[in-house]
Amino acid sequence: MINHSKQITEVLKQLVSIPSPSGYTEDCIRFCENYFQSKGVQTSITNKGALIATLEGEDNTKHRLLTAHVDTLGAMVKEVKSDGSLKLSMIGGFRWNSVEGEYCQIHTASGATYSGTILMHQTSVHVYKNGGDAKRDQENIEVRIDAEVTNASEVKDLGIQVGDFVSFDPRFQVTDNGFIKSRHLDDKASVAILLELVAELKEQNVTIPYTTHFYISNNEEIGYGGNASIPEETVEYLAVDMGAIGDGQATTEYVASICAKDATGPYHYGLRQHLVQIAEKEEIDYEIDIYPYYGSDASAAIKAGADVKHALIGPGIDASHALERTHQKSLHHTYQLLMAYVQSDLI
Repeated sequence: MINHSKQITEVLKQLVSIPSPSGYTEDCIRFCENYFQSKGVQTSITNKGALIATLEGEDNTKHRLLTAHVDTLGAMVKEVKSDGSLKLSMIGGFRWNSVEGEYCQIHTASGATYSGTILMHQTSVHVYKNGGDAKRDQENIEVRIDAEVTNASEVKDLGIQVGDFVSFDPRFQVTDNGFIKSRHLDDKASVAILLELVAELKEQNVTIPYTTHFYISNNEEIGYGGNASIPEETVEYLAVDMGAIGDGQATTEYVASICAKDATGPYHYGLRQHLVQIAEKEEIDYEIDIYPYYGSDASAAIKAGADVKHALIGPGIDASHALERTHQKSLHHTYQLLMAYVQSDLI
């Protein structure tokens, strides 16, 4: 069994380096589009800006769809403050303390980019005696811009204004023993897996039984990615997204996580069991889990009325929506499960 985790990791490194908070994903979608097209894969862009790559199968009457999302957490400029700092409005669901001290980039409407740091207003211990007690929230968190500005007028002269996107430094790192530490592993780890999967299918000229679509969505973090432009022939819809790790969870950083239920309800039992049976047969390390505060593109599609069997799997990701970490073993097992799935029969 060939281990594709190193190739996946290289693609992942490139993906996380491209800023793509929800609403600002064109560059990352273009990267994926170019990647697919370089492998000779047909692609199309939806009106919402998502990407669909398609591999034709022996049966073109019934289709599969696999999805992962390139959009990430981020922020938007809410206010230019009188002292030249910026107030933020969240994009996606995270806690303010998880980005305190993080480097960031401000992306202006003119195309200019400025670096900055996300800080508490009351950061200096030499000035704010009780700064540590201040609440980490939108009122106290701000961006210190790396530019010679001391007031709102000077900031606006740079072209920075309300509505500009703010992206977080991923801080990507791979350790010698296979850990991958980075922001935005949710869900760029899964996107990298799908890109490598498609590349291998094409390079090895693998014949798949059913036409299969690879849907790179761009609005998952705000609740409505992957819920439209689903080809009408689709009968199975598999979201590839992170497996959440924490107290009471079965998932680890070393397995493929198969979700039985999340906050939206149970996933399709038959399709879930099909994935479990594949993992057992192929000796793929996996865990079945429930994610209590979670929704996926597959559940968004079901809510939108898609008549499909839906499932959710993905690599185990520690500290989701914060300083995330996974292991190359998890990437490997998730990849192997997907490779076996796309060559399997429909349930």
